[in-house]
Amino acid sequence: MTMPTSLCPNPMQIHSIQQETADVWTLELIAQDFYPYLPGQYALVSIRHSDTTLRAYTLSSSPGLSRFITLTVRCLSGGEGSTWLTREVKVGNTLWLSDAQGEFTCSHIADSHYLMLAGGCGVTPIMSMSRWILANQPTCDLVVFYNVRSPADVIFAQEWQQLAERYPSQFTLYLMAEHDVATGYLSGRISKELLQQKVSDISQRTVMTCGPAVYMSEVEKISLALGVPASRFHKEQFHTAAECISDSDPLVNLTIHRLNKHFTAPIGTTLLYALEQHQVPVIAACRAGVCGSCKTQIAKGDYTTTSQMTLTDNEIAQGYVLACSCQLTGDVELV
Repeated sequence: MTMPTSLCPNPMQIHSIQQETADVWTLELIAQDFYPYLPGQYALVSIRHSDTTLRAYTLSSSPGLSRFITLTVRCLSGGEGSTWLTREVKVGNTLWLSDAQGEFTCSHIADSHYLMLAGGCGVTPIMSMSRWILANQPTCDLVVFYNVRSPADVIFAQEWQQLAERYPSQFTLYLMAEHDVATGYLSGRISKELLQQKVSDISQRTVMTCGPAVYMSEVEKISLALGVPASRFHKEQFHTAAECISDSDPLVNLTIHRLNKHFTAPIGTTLLYALEQHQVPVIAACRAGVCGSCKTQIAKGDYTTTSQMTLTDNEIAQGYVLACSCQLTGDVELV
């Protein structure tokens, strides 16, 4: 099979597909050649072997520990990439992946005390790093909070319990559910009071979080208020926006002057996701801030960016962003 794009040069065969929850599956892949990656990183996947339709997914496996390279994917209604990966591909098929990317990793952190907080599908890099830390740092002290809507939504449920049993002196796991709370679960959402009670030495830990944008912002606010230095707080800037959206997220307003169009989108989601959800044409190939195809000009508004690759200083000064790497933090107006 011919490589579909130079952005995804790594062929991998699907060995098996495991269902995690009602709408989440893990694909176990065999790399044809050595595939280096760090715990917590992600890769682009060529969807249907296309040279233009690429999607980014966290590598939920852990280097040196997992039998396979794994992608854990939530099936989204209307999601071109997730539907193909969870409903259509079969064992034995080949996927084409990019080299591993991303800076949300614990491999470079010189610490042994961690607090990791995951919300929903944001658990994939947290699991990758948790496995790696427990196996490679014998003196570590790892605390993980995993927030879900209900116990049925816990991804890697069996493995989390196995890790807790295997590393009783190194690992503390707190599962939190908002609904249908079962025995062994905390009820509700993350809070300052809860973290003060359960992790009294939080200011001495490296804190890492991944999940919905509002969740990560709340975790950051709480952590800094409890004395965690900003240099020891890390949040995942890359995530598949649709996978991490919560029904409770507040909305922001978007206006596109050239189309005379107005609509809303969940705060924290990417500009690309907001545009596509409202059928606004936008070219997007890599969706990870690499190729530059989704360049979009913003007239004014509140947003943050996680990649400006391919943009010139002049373009940045004119308000151009990469839509896939632009997170909406307030109302935005496009040219």
